[in-house]
Amino acid sequence: MKVILSIDPIRFPLTGIGRYTYELAKHLKEIAEIEEIKFLSGYRFTQLPEPEQATKTNEVSSTKFRQAVFKNPLTRELYSLVSPLLKQHALRGYADHVYHGPNFYLPPFAGPSVCTFHDLSIFAWAHCHPPERVKYMRKEIAATLKRANMLITDTETTRQEVAAYFSWPLDKIRAVPLACSDDFRPRSLEEIKPALTKHGISYQGYSLYVGTIEPRKNLDVLLDAYALLPHGIRQQWPLILIGYYGWRNEQLHARIETAMAEGWARYLGFVAADDLPLIYAGARVFVFPSLYEGFGLPILEAMASGIPLVCSNASTLPEVAGEAAAMCDPTDVDGLSELINRALQDESWRELAVKKGLQQAVKFSWQRCAKDTAAVYKEILA
Repeated sequence: MKVILSIDPIRFPLTGIGRYTYELAKHLKEIAEIEEIKFLSGYRFTQLPEPEQATKTNEVSSTKFRQAVFKNPLTRELYSLVSPLLKQHALRGYADHVYHGPNFYLPPFAGPSVCTFHDLSIFAWAHCHPPERVKYMRKEIAATLKRANMLITDTETTRQEVAAYFSWPLDKIRAVPLACSDDFRPRSLEEIKPALTKHGISYQGYSLYVGTIEPRKNLDVLLDAYALLPHGIRQQWPLILIGYYGWRNEQLHARIETAMAEGWARYLGFVAADDLPLIYAGARVFVFPSLYEGFGLPILEAMASGIPLVCSNASTLPEVAGEAAAMCDPTDVDGLSELINRALQDESWRELAVKKGLQQAVKFSWQRCAKDTAAVYKEILA
């Protein structure tokens, strides 16, 4: 097989889809049946960058440029017209390859193509996204559905959702689970202490949330639930929030600042990839009350790190967490608060949760993800 993989998502900030694209690219190179793999970045073929290179190279200027393009209706429309044509030009002469778009989009292409749909939040939770993003993505996804030979989703839950929403036949959609980096694992205090000291936090001295600060992550409910904890508990184990600044969140950031002033929360912003697994491993509990996910990579990272998990029972999270997590309805503030309190203090529950989490995490691997993805390529070619 010959494969072309778009690596456009490997850029600042390297969030879940960027990580997925990088790990998939790296492990596809190890698949024996793939005789050639080429990486398309923008409108040219290039080498696979390391994640830290992707986050540090022109990160500020490139982010500001994308924001400016998508906020202006004229430049956004121009981009949506010109970009697919430029990619189509770059792909001329490669019809004997399978083209894979790992992030919803497919350009015109003469050969077979597959696209990964991570979730349908742009449709089901449109009010949680900037309007300009909703308009752009819906248009591009409509074009992708006309071009794709098959689709890939991160979970069986999303596979069923995509088939129902777009009336796509299930036999043209494959669920290929994600994984997390081997960097997410249990670690000793000596190993992680320098990173914790750097960020002003202590081993087992905080609850942790990791994810973009945006409405779909349900952080208002998390803050409400944490505020219900006894004052001493909140002071002993403050809530640490890590993630890209996000969107539609002015009031939410104001609430976080208030909690910080009261001494029971801290927002660390976007943390470097080298430090993030260490901060996971040092947490007392990981909390993730999201309303909707296509997979929920942070909960897998937490389980792999040996950290007790509290999350919502929404969308794909039960499929990924299995029996390892304490779960409640995402709107249940009292229930979430009780689960967090238990996860912080009940040592017998914590021990069992860590054991179940590690057992669940080993079911996922990037090697399996790449192997199953290559099987989709083979199926398309057949």
